[in-house]
Amino acid sequence: MHAVIITIGDEILLGQILDTNSRYMARQLGNMGVEVVKMLTVRDDRNEISKAVGEAMSRAELVLVTGGLGPTKDDVTKKVLADYFGMRLVYNEEVMGWLKELLAGRGIAMNENNKSQAWLPENCRILRNFKGTASGMWFEQGEKDLISMPGVPFEMEHLMETYVLPDLQKKYPRLQLAYKMLKVYDIPESELAERLEAWENHLPAGVGLAYLPSPGLVKLRVTAKGEAITCLETCYMTLKEALEGLHYTEGEEDTVEKQFGGMLRSCGKTVATAESCTGGYIAHLITSVAGCSEYYKGGVVAYTNEMKVNFLGVDAADIEQFGAVSEPVVRQMADGVMKLTGADYAIATTGVAGPGGTEEKPVGTVWIGIATPKRTIARRFVFSYTRERNIAKAAVKAMELLMEEL
Repeated sequence: MHAVIITIGDEILLGQILDTNSRYMARQLGNMGVEVVKMLTVRDDRNEISKAVGEAMSRAELVLVTGGLGPTKDDVTKKVLADYFGMRLVYNEEVMGWLKELLAGRGIAMNENNKSQAWLPENCRILRNFKGTASGMWFEQGEKDLISMPGVPFEMEHLMETYVLPDLQKKYPRLQLAYKMLKVYDIPESELAERLEAWENHLPAGVGLAYLPSPGLVKLRVTAKGEAITCLETCYMTLKEALEGLHYTEGEEDTVEKQFGGMLRSCGKTVATAESCTGGYIAHLITSVAGCSEYYKGGVVAYTNEMKVNFLGVDAADIEQFGAVSEPVVRQMADGVMKLTGADYAIATTGVAGPGGTEEKPVGTVWIGIATPKRTIARRFVFSYTRERNIAKAAVKAMELLMEEL
């Protein structure tokens, strides 16, 4: 089964907001076995929306549309879809009741714009939106479906999970697709692909491998369709054999920060962070995991030399002699934050994230320090030329180094 995703909104094309809706919808459809053959974004323009809908309906059995359902004049999606499917907009008493209930609960007075949300195409299926005022709309044309949802991500996700995904499963029970995911760390995508070439060449029909690179890691997704689903587990096990000697984690959601937290929790230990070049990103990753207060004491973003000296006790003479990006400094940063917080372990980073660098300390140079009850270690890395990637790679590597010590 093929699908097309359409997002509507000038704000997306102007770069004012990021289109996360398409990614979410494609992922959910892929999990069901629906193949997304096209994604497109169009302006809040009647003709362009109508043209996009027509092309999508001619190409796919399923079309998902988000955006343009608000109560203002620039939101024209509802009217365009009504015209496309030859329907009138009619006043819906039930939807008006929903709107009154929703707005009253939020302490908002009903106005004419809100009332306009109760005018909907007469013969489509209305999807109640418990999170907002714009209802979803499900149109059927022969064997094809078009589903229109609000552009607000949490409202769209609510409708997808409440109506769209369950009802598509009921309507198309034969959709079959399964996949397994793992993440491989500290190896370039090209080198990993070369290592797995022979393994890929022996995959059975209906099984494929996708490489999804991110800073510091490459996600590998093994996908099986139809009858080949029975081969998935065997292929996955042989993939792990082919990765012997590499650091990898299994599962889509098994991130380094979750592994990191789980290891600390299991041994009843705590950690603190002292960050310079990573600017708090390690703390962000740690605190993205629920329950991290059990093992994370806190941290210091010591970006300037004064912060390193005054808060972490780094020797100013060592900064003068060796520079802030150096082994003596990162060791003292780790020791200092461990003493400051009383944590069992500590992580410290100092480096040249970019864009500036020197011949001696080029962009991507990072020192990572790990303080433990028995010793303090420091290691130097040179990551990449991109600031964002350097920060992300340093954060992941810092957590990995502490896990090695644990």
